[in-house]
Amino acid sequence: MPLLLDSCGSGSSNLQATDMLRGSGNLAGSAFRATAVAALRQPVTTTRLGLSVLWHRPREVISGNVPFEVLPEPLTAEAPGSEEFEKRLDREHFPRAKAGKLKWLVDGPGFFPEFDRQMAAARKSIDVQVYIFDNDDIAVRYADALKKRAGEVKVHVLFDDMGSHFAQTAAPETPAPEGFSPPADMHDYLQKDSRLSARLVLNPWLVADHTKLLVFDHRTAILGGMNIGREYYSEWHDLMVKVEGPVVESLSREFTRAWRKAGPWGDFALFRKSVIYGKPKPVTGGIPLRILRTDPAEGKRQILDATLLAIRGARKRIWIENPYFAYDDIALAVAAAARRGVDVRVVLPARGDSTIMDVGNLSTARDLIRAGAKVMRYPRMTHMKVMICDDWACVGSANLDTLSMRINRELNLAFSHPATVRELEKAVFTPDFRRSREMTLAETDASFSRLAEAIADQL
Repeated sequence: MPLLLDSCGSGSSNLQATDMLRGSGNLAGSAFRATAVAALRQPVTTTRLGLSVLWHRPREVISGNVPFEVLPEPLTAEAPGSEEFEKRLDREHFPRAKAGKLKWLVDGPGFFPEFDRQMAAARKSIDVQVYIFDNDDIAVRYADALKKRAGEVKVHVLFDDMGSHFAQTAAPETPAPEGFSPPADMHDYLQKDSRLSARLVLNPWLVADHTKLLVFDHRTAILGGMNIGREYYSEWHDLMVKVEGPVVESLSREFTRAWRKAGPWGDFALFRKSVIYGKPKPVTGGIPLRILRTDPAEGKRQILDATLLAIRGARKRIWIENPYFAYDDIALAVAAAARRGVDVRVVLPARGDSTIMDVGNLSTARDLIRAGAKVMRYPRMTHMKVMICDDWACVGSANLDTLSMRINRELNLAFSHPATVRELEKAVFTPDFRRSREMTLAETDASFSRLAEAIADQL
């Protein structure tokens, strides 16, 4: 069951993990909320998600196992990063770009100190949404900090029900401090003796909300791939991005919509009048930023569609770093770009956190290397979700797999701005290319079964 949600948790176990009995009870509660509670609170969402899963699951089984070669789409007329490319996204009704300024937060030392600063500086509100709010010592530290601030400002914490409870049954690689005992239920822990409000995102049809979004005073936001827990604090390679400027108003609305939907009124809360926020002030150095979503309940697959348009239009380069690369349509498009001479470089983790997804990565790497691409292994777990196509970039929470492209809810930012793309290149790709080792075709010939490959295509 955890594989059907997402593969973003550790597989080790020690005293830092919830014990099996309590963990089983929490998961049973999640399953009940995902079925009976979700059907009552979110009847529209549950129906839409059911129809979406019923369509996309069989589609991926068929498309991933066709007995003939699928021809790639032809080169698109608009090069990614160009003004013409952005105009095409507008014509095809992608969300309009709004101005914002970005700051790259690489790894735990980049993100968590900025989280501390923003928590301390908030004067009105702190809104936190993550896929996993773990129950290890790092998560408890941040839960305590948020609870303390809740005595002074409004604090809302939203996290995925099943995603978090699965993660809490597995511990990080590094041990907890001596004597630490994980809370049995972080939802209860966050609200105990506190004015903090915490809600769980329900999981009808095992669909998860993989979004990571933190908003402070509706004026500063942080988003990307990192959850709250020890893996993200000190073990994994990952990326968040700090955002300031007018686009934060839209990100605040994204949080508010998810928060309302997770409340007792569920789908019906969305009929309430929209919240009016004070518009964030324009910022020096702001650029057009486009918010992209995967949201099957809303019929949105903006991340997939924009990604394919960019890959099919790339003339110079396609650089990708992602922990899970198993989505056939994207892999086919990237291979076609490599064959037409585009500089294709893909960074994958040397060892991921999911054996099945490692199989999917090897299968994709084999096809890309045969097409002429460079596939590299980062020396440890990289959880980054970053792509540059020519002078267009896309970063956020979405993996390159079926779950992120079609099933789960995801949040990415995309932009066409050469100087900012160069900053991303320097912050992520230049050092990671240097640290990574190029794979050979022989390394992809692992003895994995067709069944394992087919399962990876579903995830």
